[in-house]
Amino acid sequence: MHLSWLSVFPEQLARMLRLLPAELLSQLEEIRIREGRALEVNASGRYYFVTESGELSRDPGTAYKPGREDTHRLLDQITNHSLYTMEEELRRGFITVSGGHRIGLAGRTVLSGGRVEHIRDISGFNMRIAREVRGIGDAVLPQLLDFKHRSVKHTLILSPPQQGKTTLLRDLARQISLGSWGNPEAKWPGLKVGIIDERSEIAGSKRGVPSFDVGPRTDVMDACPKAEGIMMMIRSMSPDVLIVDEIGRQEDVEALAEALHAGVRVIATAHGSEVGELMHRPSLAKLVDPPFFQMYVVLTRTDKGVSFKLMDNKQRSLLA
Repeated sequence: MHLSWLSVFPEQLARMLRLLPAELLSQLEEIRIREGRALEVNASGRYYFVTESGELSRDPGTAYKPGREDTHRLLDQITNHSLYTMEEELRRGFITVSGGHRIGLAGRTVLSGGRVEHIRDISGFNMRIAREVRGIGDAVLPQLLDFKHRSVKHTLILSPPQQGKTTLLRDLARQISLGSWGNPEAKWPGLKVGIIDERSEIAGSKRGVPSFDVGPRTDVMDACPKAEGIMMMIRSMSPDVLIVDEIGRQEDVEALAEALHAGVRVIATAHGSEVGELMHRPSLAKLVDPPFFQMYVVLTRTDKGVSFKLMDNKQRSLLA
């Protein structure tokens, strides 16, 4: 079992986590550390508290409660003992560590001109564990193919947080780059893929080199704001397909429109439980009406795992 993420934690916390049942460790999605409060983990959408002996509990009173020394050591390790070099990450409220694991931060914000300058007195951490699931896109990709242009259709993947959007996006990038279309009639080779990885989660790059398999013809613009990265990628790497995670800002939408005019196909994700919700978000509404995307994939988590619903613009209009 690959547990490299354990190296991020101080020895005391790593020991407790290592004692968790092997099956749960393999399904672990989140680890929440709150100073002075119960240590909590999330595995496949189920939450548990963790005792000092590494046992699971439903009672927060029996759980280990990380102290100030635990949180200070954890912050020291995830910032590589140099907090001042992480000013941009602290402003955004998360730090992505090697392997693409994102650690959200909570504490007291410091404002400058009415905007968050950085976070201080950090006492809350949420590690979201990134995993590579090859083949998760097998049932989706064949339905996104554009046979006329020997490519894929503009596609938006939609779901609430923690439903598998980034995991699906990663596998689609791999398969598109490889030319593994899942349809015997799709006879064209793999395409050039450009990933704009603002949070370093899709490719999990370390020193610019992806730690996940994102395909042989894929280029990654790591830790770069999406809008700027989209334009840089189009100008410098001439991708056939752009992969972008969690769009939402006005500048993201404008950059995607530029990609459309440049003849580049786009597969992106956004937060939401249904397509109709996008109409209530001013920036994203411009991508839905008039339609920018040709296909929509809505992910939903159930007791049996993550399922998906796929629709085109005609079907979306019928549901509106």
